[in-house]
Amino acid sequence: MTSRKLRFAIFGNTYQPKKSASIMKLLACLSERKADVMIEKNFYDFLMHHEHMKVDAIRVFGGSDFDADFVISMGGDGTFLRAASMVGDKQIPILGINMGRLGFLADISASEIEQMVNALYEGDYTLESRATIKVETDGSPLVGYDCALNDVAILKRDNASMISIRVSVNGEYLTTYQADGLVVSTPTGSTAYSLSVGGPIIVPGTSVFSMTAVAPHSLNIRPIVISDSSEICLTVESRSHNFLVALDGRSENCSEETRITLRKAPYYVKVVKRAGQKYFHTLREKMMWGADQRG
Repeated sequence: MTSRKLRFAIFGNTYQPKKSASIMKLLACLSERKADVMIEKNFYDFLMHHEHMKVDAIRVFGGSDFDADFVISMGGDGTFLRAASMVGDKQIPILGINMGRLGFLADISASEIEQMVNALYEGDYTLESRATIKVETDGSPLVGYDCALNDVAILKRDNASMISIRVSVNGEYLTTYQADGLVVSTPTGSTAYSLSVGGPIIVPGTSVFSMTAVAPHSLNIRPIVISDSSEICLTVESRSHNFLVALDGRSENCSEETRITLRKAPYYVKVVKRAGQKYFHTLREKMMWGADQRG
């Protein structure tokens, strides 16, 4: 059990009002431990002006301008992904407290807040290292962060026609996808967008990426799984001469001549899990496997 003072950086979802009881519970637990608490500015403003809460934080920070022993994400998996993008390569463990339905990343319920805060101080938790995908472009650099914990999606921008995505892996030509898009996913992201377009479920810790086409023009196209040590190069042709690159759902417009290179980032995201927590249990619960769907 640690007696040292811990620092916490808190990110939150600003689209879920009436969740203030959980926030207050967390802050009370941290205050009782005399923790140093920092709150991300957008979340702080939301709590102050929308929820009308009195928040005593050691300081308010913007973006990635923080340092802490732990990051706490309060929201869903989307909030967790945003927090992870701000943590970047800082190697700060992230704890996801879910304010709605059970998530794969934000999988601690509000009722477990006190228990998990105690667990952090007592060292009674496990850390999982999750790979991320780094995106490089030979055209204009991406405006925001350049790594994705879940997935990188190449998507058509206009509504009318598909795009052509030429893919090579480690310098060897794979195929040219005629499709609405292509999702390149980590194991972490395999149960997110990738799953919805027919991609495989990949157990975290497996050293692979998957590539799954979005609405491919050919019925012969199937998902493919490759080593995460691979370098993936993509070039796109589009009738509108531009397309979208989405990193964990945050999209940017790219011009047709942009060449995109994807590879595993040189760092991992550290995810805090309950001691003894089992992935397959979460998977069964989230996917409702075994539930009788018959009326």
